[in-house]
Amino acid sequence: MKTRTFLKAGLAVGLAAAAFGAAAQAYPSRPVKVIIPFPPGGTLDAVGRQLAQKLGEQMGQPFVVENRAGGNGTIGAHVVAQAPADGYTLLFNASTFTTAPMTMKSVPYGVVKDFTPVSLVAKAPLSIAINKNLPITDVKSLIAHAKANPGKMTFAVGSIGSAGHLSTELLKRAGGIEYTVVPYKGTAPAFQDLIGGQIDGFIDPILGSLQYHKSGLLRVVAITGDKRVPNLPDVPTVAETIPGYEFYSWYGLWGPAKLPADITQKLNAETNKALASDMREKLLQQGLVLTPGTPEDFAKFQNSDMARSQKIITDGNIRVE
Repeated sequence: MKTRTFLKAGLAVGLAAAAFGAAAQAYPSRPVKVIIPFPPGGTLDAVGRQLAQKLGEQMGQPFVVENRAGGNGTIGAHVVAQAPADGYTLLFNASTFTTAPMTMKSVPYGVVKDFTPVSLVAKAPLSIAINKNLPITDVKSLIAHAKANPGKMTFAVGSIGSAGHLSTELLKRAGGIEYTVVPYKGTAPAFQDLIGGQIDGFIDPILGSLQYHKSGLLRVVAITGDKRVPNLPDVPTVAETIPGYEFYSWYGLWGPAKLPADITQKLNAETNKALASDMREKLLQQGLVLTPGTPEDFAKFQNSDMARSQKIITDGNIRVE
């Protein structure tokens, strides 16, 4: 009797596994929703839409981007945390996703417990963009201007706790300067005020400032990565003036917690395939550093970056008002 029961149980497990494998193999059988938790128009949105389009082409179903802005990115992220773990609702977000909860009193989810890391997509060195009417052409003159006008300069941040915000905080300390940080709801309005002269500076991924720099509407004076980038070869790194200074934003794809391993692996493989396609050259020209790898690589990177960010946030007492 025990042997028969054991065999029945084993058969049930085997049938369930086979059914699960078949379901994962058929995925996706209908459109996939990709939540981007910030408004259209920023770097995050641009990269996310490129990836969604490529995944749709490769996997035979539309990957439909939905912008769910608000709450410093937490509203859209919460939608994904509550979604069924079936691969049909995904989150495309920047490193702000992991840092925003560190700056807020409460968030209705946990980054580690409520999400499945699928793939790290790219790292983005940031650009230090300055209003074109200021007498600032590089980091040295930026520091000199800030010291000559203590506390009078203003720097925008697209969202509290974002990579741009943390990089702005590090620049303040590394340069021994002071300026006022002005929070915005997204990068697009921050750029408009920078161009209009309501704000003096803004640190954000290169893609956001590139078009404005090339058209002369603002001036990019430095890059926060460890090397110069191909699309701005004449713009120095911050480290050329302040040795050791380095900071990146990064972009990734997540699913809800307990996303089946087969679906996670399939999405990861298709994302890596997209990064090796014609999308690769487009992203490289936008100054991005591509980061293909496994879901396990992404989880390890995420946890390490969160530890570094927590220290910056604690030391700078960065909090959402």
